[in-house]
Amino acid sequence: MAHSSSFVTLFFSLLIVLNMKIDKLSGVEGLKFADDDPTAGFVSLPLDESNFEIQRPYDVPINQRYSFVDGVHTMWVFNTDKPHSPNSNTRPRTELRIQGYDYSSGVWQFEGHGFIPSTTSGAVVMQIFGSNVHATTLMLRVYKGSLFYYNNPVLAQHIYDRWFRLNVIHDVDQSTIKVFIDGVQLFHEEDDRGGDNHFFKCGVYAVEDDDSHRMESRWKGIRVLKKM
Repeated sequence: MAHSSSFVTLFFSLLIVLNMKIDKLSGVEGLKFADDDPTAGFVSLPLDESNFEIQRPYDVPINQRYSFVDGVHTMWVFNTDKPHSPNSNTRPRTELRIQGYDYSSGVWQFEGHGFIPSTTSGAVVMQIFGSNVHATTLMLRVYKGSLFYYNNPVLAQHIYDRWFRLNVIHDVDQSTIKVFIDGVQLFHEEDDRGGDNHFFKCGVYAVEDDDSHRMESRWKGIRVLKKM
């Protein structure tokens, strides 16, 4: 019995020490622990090629700015390219625009596994289009190895040359946006941009004055989900 009592005492002592260390680590700046699955409670909606519109410079064939090989969408653009339409005055882009799931209410989610080469900087790699005042509700921008919400704040560093899982949740009715990288929530903000029509896009859109000459991003496992 004495040995059993000693074992129980030792077990609880170790448990207390472990909890203290976890509490201490939780206060370390920049250290975050994995959250619950951001797709829990959502329904994945059917997607096929008919839902993917590739927007690229209007004067080049699609295969000179986009490829789809082994389940990976690769999109690239040059900062000297034309816009996606002769009537547009926007900057160069090659983007996958998800169509068929435009929305104006409810809770919607984009999920995709992204890869950004280290030669890419000054480009938007994912966005939620639609807003009352601006063109977009969300832009995720890569600049010198970090992922930004528009120009600020930094959401993730060391984003280059690795696959990452991106989840973006847009609650239109509550006017909130959440961003997750690899299952960890990195951003949660009230969205006051409004708008009555939204849709998801990913790829590369040149928006910086000092952007790289060639910009590229790769995407696989793209899903659109909705909370029912």
